[in-house]
Amino acid sequence: MLTAAAGVSTAASGASKQPTKKAPEPTLLGQYADWGAYTAAPEGGKVCFALGKPKSSTTNPANRKRDPAYIFISTRPAEKVKNEISVIIGYQFRQDSDATAEVGTTRYSMYTQRDGAWIKNITEEARLIDAMRKGSELTVKGVSNRNTQSTDVYSLKGLSQAMDRAEQECR
Repeated sequence: MLTAAAGVSTAASGASKQPTKKAPEPTLLGQYADWGAYTAAPEGGKVCFALGKPKSSTTNPANRKRDPAYIFISTRPAEKVKNEISVIIGYQFRQDSDATAEVGTTRYSMYTQRDGAWIKNITEEARLIDAMRKGSELTVKGVSNRNTQSTDVYSLKGLSQAMDRAEQECR
């Protein structure tokens, strides 16, 4: 499931009847407390990322099932992208809804598309990264297309080391 969640799977063309080639699994560079550092090469482009999973997840109503959630901080040198924050929430977001990311008392708005969320104001991304490096927890909240509210709490222990290792791999 990590391959699909990391966005490194190869999708088949809708018109093609040939078997889908599966992209290789990402390579773990190191595990640092609650965060892992990975590298992958989807469609020939190198990507390096730090990945975290929630320490706790709640939904309201409580009985709603969802796929695993992840947060990524990605670097894609070929696209000149460095430290892009993205969340895979584990369900389809409600259309035209925003998600939020909170570190301490500071809240950041995220735009949503399908099951993903990204920082809405790109100028705040560096501030959020800095807050995450200094903080102990990140809380991500969102609403599904079935109006299920979710709250995921991520530990930030090991984040700085995982980010540093991923950045080192993608220099």
